[in-house]
Amino acid sequence: MAVINGSSRENGNTDALTQKALDGIRYTSFYLKNYKINPIDDQRHVAGGFDKVEDDYNELISQVLQHDVLIFATPVYWYGMSGVMKNFVDRFSQSLRDEALNFKKSMSDKKAYVITVGGDHPRIKALPLIQQFQYIFDFLGTEFAGYLIGEANAPTEIFSDAVSLENALTFNKALLKHTEK
Repeated sequence: MAVINGSSRENGNTDALTQKALDGIRYTSFYLKNYKINPIDDQRHVAGGFDKVEDDYNELISQVLQHDVLIFATPVYWYGMSGVMKNFVDRFSQSLRDEALNFKKSMSDKKAYVITVGGDHPRIKALPLIQQFQYIFDFLGTEFAGYLIGEANAPTEIFSDAVSLENALTFNKALLKHTEK
């Protein structure tokens, strides 16, 4: 199991809710802010495909693809995923053209979850973000197995959101069942 964490703040609310949801489960965390991931230079329709990019994306995506369950954890930033998460996801276009990765087939063998936290009525306003991930997973053939939305803004505020903490326990039980298989 891998957590792709798109937060720009360590030990923030998204991270705290993710840890609560994964309590007792072995997983690998990839904090996107610790990697250099350049924005995409869209060369999807160039005959030669994408130029080689000197950053950490190729190494990172190779590591991520080694996991069967992917959890995309991102705060709600301006009603969408964080910028570092968006750069990461945008680069999927490059991975789709990389024949060595067999990216779409690899992603179709995975389960994905989303954990997100926002401070402005996120159980309503984060739904477009959830829908965006649904479309991404549909395109890749990835099973979208569930999502968790928390409500918090200032640091540690997530611990005051009883609904999110309860939902994290339910989420945890579902993930534990998956890891037992």
